[in-house]
Amino acid sequence: MINVGIVGSTGRVGTLLIDDLKKDEEAKLAAVHVFDKLEKDVPEDVVITNDMKTLLESVDVVIDFSAPSATEELLTQVIESDIKKPLVIATTGFSKHQQNLLIEASKLVPILYSTNMSLGVAVLNKLVSLASKTLKDFDIEIVEQHHRYKVDSPSGTALTLAESAAKARDLELDKVRVSGRDGEIGARTKDEIGVMSLRGGDIVGRHTVGLYNDGEFIELHHTATARNTFSKGAIRVAKWLVSKEPNLYSINDALGL
Repeated sequence: MINVGIVGSTGRVGTLLIDDLKKDEEAKLAAVHVFDKLEKDVPEDVVITNDMKTLLESVDVVIDFSAPSATEELLTQVIESDIKKPLVIATTGFSKHQQNLLIEASKLVPILYSTNMSLGVAVLNKLVSLASKTLKDFDIEIVEQHHRYKVDSPSGTALTLAESAAKARDLELDKVRVSGRDGEIGARTKDEIGVMSLRGGDIVGRHTVGLYNDGEFIELHHTATARNTFSKGAIRVAKWLVSKEPNLYSINDALGL
């Protein structure tokens, strides 16, 4: 049985992880990290702590659906202490410093980082790469929709999709991404990749990647209808990660894509 720790246990996906681990036959909840009171009921033998070192000591693998500041604390603990455990990280909105910490920690422990733990989104990324490379004259526009409470924009998933599209065309995303249009801005440039955000209601997550040309267009959609799409995906890749060597892995590695 694989002992799992959760960072972000009071969040939307974190609470679902607690429920899903109760039903899993190969993994169980062993510890949760909290900043405030944990409202969710957990088994009596589960360690509840606000100390990252204690969390790491209590588990075989950590799943992190938290905020950048909490992930930074987790990565710093892994780098600076002698406790080395695999990490599944799904937090988005990292600063450059936090991205560098992720890379440094992956030299010491296996880390699987993905902006979206949905298996369907993993396949969507592959399709976007193929379509972008094959249809080089098509304009690319990405639209993401999420609930009113989401704090980062564009979503990490939308940026990952845009990165897949840009790489397929040998472009640097930072140089071609446009995430807002207003006023007389001129005609669309050839290499431009639009990444736009909508926020409202309780939308779990919807991403549309459109490739548009004169006379035809293709739109690829992924819609998440339940948040445990992400929690179940994270548990699946955590089971895969526990036996791996230190490295920075993607969800594609876990799925063999």
